[in-house]
Amino acid sequence: MNREQALQLVKEKIQNKNLIKHCLAVEICMKELAEHFNEDKQEWALAGLLHDIDYEETKDDPEKHSIIGSQELKEKGLSKEICEAVKTHNEMHGIEPQTKMGKALLCVDPMTGLIVASTLVLPSKKIQDLTTENILNRYKENSFARGANREIIAKCSDIGLSLEEFSEKCLKAMQSISDDLGL
Repeated sequence: MNREQALQLVKEKIQNKNLIKHCLAVEICMKELAEHFNEDKQEWALAGLLHDIDYEETKDDPEKHSIIGSQELKEKGLSKEICEAVKTHNEMHGIEPQTKMGKALLCVDPMTGLIVASTLVLPSKKIQDLTTENILNRYKENSFARGANREIIAKCSDIGLSLEEFSEKCLKAMQSISDDLGL
């Protein structure tokens, strides 16, 4: 599956525009990390773009989220590594990711939410004005963006990145598609 086909699938399966933007944010962060680690950028980007493919379908039964999506992607012929990364990104299952791609996806998912929330409290509401320091300060505020699980974000150390390095890479990636994100 190429990127165009994957994006079409996302648009067919997800109606919420903010959720589509979230998928785009995770996609670009995964691509940035793949480049950093000298991994397959297309594979990592596809994992990011498709990670929430079943979100709306499973919103009333969150324990099925990522299991159904992973199975659907497997049936569509995506790689085992992508399917496993999608399956393990939902920490509710308690399945620890085994691959670097899976570990990256797990912590990128909530980081994108923290970055968006940090952007929206800026006077300009522009991601270009956000700094890594802003993100790190917001990270320390447990009451801010509660949905952005700090314990999961901190697992960036499992892929060899400090919180600062990880924040910087994700921010840089998301800034590169600010128009697509509406930020």
